[in-house]
Amino acid sequence: MRKAKEPSSKFVKIRCPKCKNEQIMFGKASTKVGCLVCGKALGEPSGGKAKIKARVLEVLE
Repeated sequence: MRKAKEPSSKFVKIRCPKCKNEQIMFGKASTKVGCLVCGKALGEPSGGKAKIKARVLEVLE
């Protein structure tokens, strides 16, 4: 019996530098991620892992 491989993708809790709103995004986002309050761009896709433009508070498992 084989053991299942652990996923390499995680969810990330980030804080918007403009309005200090905290939200959760996928670490390998395939679309642009904007702040839900002020609309500032917080993450962009880059092929694999997303390029995060906000402060990372926590990596959720």
